Amino acid sequence: MVKKRKRTVKLELDLERPEPLSEEQRAELEALADMPDEQIDYDDNPPLDDRLLRKLVRSGMYRPRKKQLTLRLDVDVIAWQRIKGKGYQGRINKILRQAMIKDLKSHG
Repeated sequence: MVKKRKRTVKLELDLERPEPLSEEQRAELEALADMPDEQIDYDDNPPLDDRLLRKLVRSGMYRPRKKQLTLRLDVDVIAWQRIKGKGYQGRINKILRQAMIKDLKSHG
């Protein structure tokens, strides 16, 4: 039996200097943005209601890489999270991630 060699392609996204869109990509995005919601075909996607959204969980396969570093935070910020109990570092990370996503959406 012959084993197939797997090809792994790794791409890195530079959020500070993203590659410019091609004219074709730009035209496609503009056409989609101009399309009224009523014309979008959602037949293959069931509607996401609140009941379904509450059941969703992140896949156990997803584990973001962590990097240890020394970070100086204001004492009151640390106290604010520590008072809530164990897991304060994870909560601080979650707050930073939410701020990052909001920032990326506003600049995207």
